[in-house]
Amino acid sequence: MSHKSRIILNASGGRLGAQEKVAAVEQAMRAAGLDYPLMVTEYPGHATQLARQAVADGCTTVIAGGGDGTINEVVNGLFQAAGAGAPELPTALGILPLGSANDLAAALNLPGDLTEACRVLARGQSRRIDVGCVNGHYFVNNSAVGLEPVVTIAQHQMRWIKGTARYVAAALKTIIAAKEWHMRVEWDTGMYDGPLVLVSVGNGIRTGGAFYFTPRSKLDDGKFDFVYALAMSRLNMFALLPKTFTGKHIGHSKVGYFKSRSVRVTASPATPIQADGEVIETAATEILFEIVPQKLQVIA
Repeated sequence: MSHKSRIILNASGGRLGAQEKVAAVEQAMRAAGLDYPLMVTEYPGHATQLARQAVADGCTTVIAGGGDGTINEVVNGLFQAAGAGAPELPTALGILPLGSANDLAAALNLPGDLTEACRVLARGQSRRIDVGCVNGHYFVNNSAVGLEPVVTIAQHQMRWIKGTARYVAAALKTIIAAKEWHMRVEWDTGMYDGPLVLVSVGNGIRTGGAFYFTPRSKLDDGKFDFVYALAMSRLNMFALLPKTFTGKHIGHSKVGYFKSRSVRVTASPATPIQADGEVIETAATEILFEIVPQKLQVIA
């Protein structure tokens, strides 16, 4: 790649320690014949700042080294740098999958091996994908309200469990103390008004490394897939949970599954919102999901 590239590395989280991550990325770059500057994040939100600075410095590719949350921060930095009215982002996104779930990387069929991922960067082939926006915050893979962000909060408190097992354990813990919301959900072709436990909006097919909530979703079709689950007993939730590991929950009598360019949710009581595995609001009553078609160029 002849243009200017920079790696933004999240040294926390995932399966490796900070120094191990830096060493592993540097070794993988050398093996792939790359020599990119590497910036390491120091606190939550830092990747967004570093991405904005990379664009200001003239980088035409910014590489997110980390999981879906790191990618989310970088993408929001790219959008902030370009401005809301920009017809397209001048900066492409590269990915080094170093998180616990790596859902977007999996949706893009990117290799999990770091050296192979660097070789994908070296080839420089790209594709354009859609991006979502929820209440002004961009996301690439998934966003949700209801029980799903409650699971997100729970798994952040269970760091001693590694990998996707943490998300599954958090889901089980959340179901035990499950609550329901009254939600009005409006989309391009329909509306539902009544008791729900979650609404999950997918650009990608998987979230949390294990849950295929929107298994028919496509990254570049100009629409979300979204799923909502009606209020049900804890026993029914426990029975339904394993079906989300394969996408077989679709068609269940308590599940609605649709495609739309936008989804509007009014919730009572207030609900947290998660975007790409990070909680962006803790108490929202009005939530608007909108698709931004073909806006992001990804090296894949």
